[in-house]
Amino acid sequence: MKIGIYGLGLIGGSLLKALHGYEKIAVTGNENTLEAAKPYASEVTKDAERLKECGLVFVCVPMNKTLEILDKLENIVPPETIVADVASLKSFVLEKKRPYKFIGTHPMAGTENSGFEHSFKELFEGAKWVITPPEGISSDDINKIETIIKSVWAHPVLIDAKTHDRAVAMISHMPMLISQALMLAAGENDLAMKLAASGFRDMTRLAMSNTEMAADMVNFNRENIDESLGILSASIVRLLSGDYKAQIDEISKSRRSMYDSAGKNIL
Repeated sequence: MKIGIYGLGLIGGSLLKALHGYEKIAVTGNENTLEAAKPYASEVTKDAERLKECGLVFVCVPMNKTLEILDKLENIVPPETIVADVASLKSFVLEKKRPYKFIGTHPMAGTENSGFEHSFKELFEGAKWVITPPEGISSDDINKIETIIKSVWAHPVLIDAKTHDRAVAMISHMPMLISQALMLAAGENDLAMKLAASGFRDMTRLAMSNTEMAADMVNFNRENIDESLGILSASIVRLLSGDYKAQIDEISKSRRSMYDSAGKNIL
């Protein structure tokens, strides 16, 4: 099967580098990326029409451009083509029925960096990769997506879009917002910023997230983020009003058993 990748940022570039054994056509509008990606693909082009030859196309553009590209592909790829996006929210991409076989996906992988120059083939190794198939998609088509996901050493997880969007608000979007807010709050204390060491560094890593992606997360998932902030606030109250030492002992045990030595979620 010939695979197309539309967009060569961190996710698209890493997917391009990780996929082996497939003929790949990559589409990018970035001149520098156009040249840099050539060693990893059969063809790298600005012409999205070339994707009509592909049996599977991954749309790896920023979330605010995803619907535009999905609409554009309606006039390019044939009905039998499988098209999958990688946006970090899934409900909004499934609102419209497409003339091709559309399957929503979201690789739970990334870094604070963006762009093809920061992409690397190991990005997805050991990561969960969510699949949110709409009604009417065959198990054979889902299996094709799962095969690709497994080939880059990620683990496919099938869930519905709304459940996914609530979950990522809690473990991705809200933490990013808190990281940014912590930088904002501490920035008003010059001595605190001067003394800040590894704990503050680790807590604020997400404040360096790609700003376009960060804005999309908050704008597209605000309701679920607000709900998550309420749950967090209630958890802080519970910690401070109960046996704090006993609670954090349990929390510490839970956190230590959640990731392996390479930092991958093993739950």
